[in-house]
Amino acid sequence: MSNYGLPVPMADAFRTHRDRLGCFMGRVTYLQETGSTNDKAIELALAGAPEGTTVVAGAQTAGRGRRGRSWLSPRGAGLYASVVFRPPVLSPVLTLMSGVALAEAIRCRVGLAVVLKWPNDLVVKRGVNRKLGGILAEAGASPTGLEYVVVGFGINLLAAANLSALSDKATSIESECGEVVPLADLLVEVLAALAVWRATMVDGRMNAILSRWRTLSPSSIASPVELDGPSGVRRGTTAGIDADGALLVRVNGTTERIVSGEVRWV
Repeated sequence: MSNYGLPVPMADAFRTHRDRLGCFMGRVTYLQETGSTNDKAIELALAGAPEGTTVVAGAQTAGRGRRGRSWLSPRGAGLYASVVFRPPVLSPVLTLMSGVALAEAIRCRVGLAVVLKWPNDLVVKRGVNRKLGGILAEAGASPTGLEYVVVGFGINLLAAANLSALSDKATSIESECGEVVPLADLLVEVLAALAVWRATMVDGRMNAILSRWRTLSPSSIASPVELDGPSGVRRGTTAGIDADGALLVRVNGTTERIVSGEVRWV
């Protein structure tokens, strides 16, 4: 399979770093614009695309995050991409592994101390947590079992005008570092980091992934949170994550395991 539609700087960067890209090399499609990179990657996965297939877009018109929330994806202002994973790389900690890889890539490329917030946020702590990026994993199954997981992610690169209205909640690499990072450079670092951490997962070294995630997520321990549930809002304190990546929260002296649902840091 060949890379498709890559801008010249991206194609050049891939050739230069081909030895670092593992299964992602030669499996990247670039689109000037698409509705959602996740939707396109799912379409390719259903058509039999191999693991490592990656869709990158210059802009998304219908980008989304968890719970169907919209993800602002203005042209040229961010890295918007989705990656296809297939068995046996379908661990419960796949989303956490992806978060570790993204955080490591950003730290490596620009030296920004980005941290992780369960379950899928990349944040910068500057007074308050400001969201730099996010991850959305969507799975597809057949009667014989899980067939694929598409992991989509968005990282804000530029201080775009429509992010300024969210300045108390969102940020960008440019805003934090004063540097305009070329899209191709960051994409190479992200895919190289995913290749490294994917290999860690294939080798069965889940504890290494969980350990690194915990280090990169200080808010997963001893942070006050609110949980939404059928009985209303409850307050608790984070107590780490378990071996499957579920968030542990102490509520009224009892530890609860949170797999999904709304968790607010307060």
